[in-house]
Amino acid sequence: MTRVSLEEPFKSPQILQTLTYLQNKSGRVLLKKRFKLWEGDANSTAGKIASFNTSFDVNIYRQENTTPGEGFAFIIAPDLNIPAQSYGQYLGLTNASTDGNWTNHLIAIELDTVRQEFDPDDNHMGLNINSIKSNKVVSLASQGILARNYTVWIQYNGTQKVIKVYMALQGKPMPKVPVLNESLNIGWYLNQHSYFGFSASTGILTQLNCVLKWNLTVEILPEDNDRTWLKIGLGAGIPGLALLLVAAVGFYYFLHKGRPVNDPRIMGALRSLPGTPREFSFKDLRRATNNFDEKLKLGQGGFGIVYKGVLAKENNMEIAVKKFSRENIQGKDDFLAELIIINRLRHKHLVRLVGWCHKNGMLLLVYDYMPNGSLDNHLFGKQDKILSWDRRYKIISGVASAINYLHNEYDQKVVHRDLKASNIMLDANYNARLGDFGLARALENEKTSYADIGGLPGTIGYIAPECFHTGKATRESDVYGFGAVVLEVVCGKRPWTKIAGFQCVADWVWTLHRENRILEAVDERLGDDFNTEEAERLILLGLACSHPISGERPKPQTIVQIISGSVPAPYIPPFKPAFVWPMTEPTGDSSMTNTQYTTPMPSSYYGASQESNTGYSDLYTV
Repeated sequence: MTRVSLEEPFKSPQILQTLTYLQNKSGRVLLKKRFKLWEGDANSTAGKIASFNTSFDVNIYRQENTTPGEGFAFIIAPDLNIPAQSYGQYLGLTNASTDGNWTNHLIAIELDTVRQEFDPDDNHMGLNINSIKSNKVVSLASQGILARNYTVWIQYNGTQKVIKVYMALQGKPMPKVPVLNESLNIGWYLNQHSYFGFSASTGILTQLNCVLKWNLTVEILPEDNDRTWLKIGLGAGIPGLALLLVAAVGFYYFLHKGRPVNDPRIMGALRSLPGTPREFSFKDLRRATNNFDEKLKLGQGGFGIVYKGVLAKENNMEIAVKKFSRENIQGKDDFLAELIIINRLRHKHLVRLVGWCHKNGMLLLVYDYMPNGSLDNHLFGKQDKILSWDRRYKIISGVASAINYLHNEYDQKVVHRDLKASNIMLDANYNARLGDFGLARALENEKTSYADIGGLPGTIGYIAPECFHTGKATRESDVYGFGAVVLEVVCGKRPWTKIAGFQCVADWVWTLHRENRILEAVDERLGDDFNTEEAERLILLGLACSHPISGERPKPQTIVQIISGSVPAPYIPPFKPAFVWPMTEPTGDSSMTNTQYTTPMPSSYYGASQESNTGYSDLYTV
């Protein structure tokens, strides 16, 4: 048996998304190479059925606090076309008139996130033959289709005529027991020559599907008895292969495996830092926090817990102590990254680092205590007083100043990577202090982005859409996060809040802008107690920073000038522009509600198609 190996890693996913409307979309991405899957009489022992193995890493993303929909599928299809009206429950596989027809010549493994009347739940895997009604369905309640990366293995034995499907978190080994194990003679259903790929759809509910890596090995059926295999590996280093779908803001979970703590390395790194901050004893910090009392807990993030402390020996100096988790992600490296960066930062709108402690693998950072807590708590917590307009404006101005410092004034050009209301602290005078640099990274000389091997960290609702595809944090993605914060502060609503039928606050505000009702977006709790000119300026700024195309977002220097009133508010088009990946200028009028943009892939291996609620189907020219 011989093997032929063909590998085509991508430099860019080169796949389109349209964000003008998120709902009622369907799309496919298929290998343009056809495979011969059977020969002779499929019902006879003399007939031959090709075996194949495939594995792919997939992320199914939904906005926080929203219900995902509709689903994603690995498919074997007769051609590169997508059926019209195949959005919603049809997953891009069939439509109302063709579903169940034997002439579909289609087999799919679906990951379904919406329960239909014939489904067991809204989280299941199914084997579909010519229909969206699964021939075999298995609940995935134990695995969970969530905003994280999974690996799916599909093994088909053409001799035994059995298909097995396995599923596990990305990085985990293939389980011993398959999720789905079913007899299947593909020769009964498929065209002799068929295409492999993926399909997905949205309905009223939306989600974003991203194939991160795909490997496919198919047995080639020759004329003689010798069997050859063609192996195609796609995605070594793919930032993200997005399936034409949706909307919302980009998002990406990440998962790292921490290495064992190496005490000498950490201590050496800490003590070699220029201008090293003060080293605290663990005993003093434990005493200051009353042995890390839960009652003194100020907050909890991805890398650890923050406690209030009082240093009795130093005139009862109040501090905030960040205690890193040993188990969580890569605590040691995050600890060093945060310390190295923030140690040298000097700005009045950044939380000041006071010192550090490392004891028996326990990692702690000590900061100035911010008596007024986080901005998030003042906007959405149980506060007696509503945050006044003057304070809101002052806070946004301070955060803008801090971002400008990080991006332009500090010599290393730092990207924060996690701008959000809960990371903005308020001192005694309600001055903004940007904190939590656990995700921050300094950019290397002449570079404009930071790529994390495990994907892009951050918080849903604040992550720019392009980050989902590139896996890179940039100064532009920081600006996007700032825009989300601006709208959050002005509107008094979290970025992912559903309102007036819209999936997120930015879409709602953009519509108010188009209808000349922009001031209706201001937090209703303020009543009339706000400056209308300032409010309009900030809302337009928030929309400008939330622009789907990164190059259209304002620079931090301009942001500071807009807030100060030294330059006018930015022009915002009446309709939200579509997000197109890769970043190319769309053709046509972006204000048309059903406009579709296409971009060719550089590889000759792929065909991609998209269909919307208009019934329009377009095959990419590749």
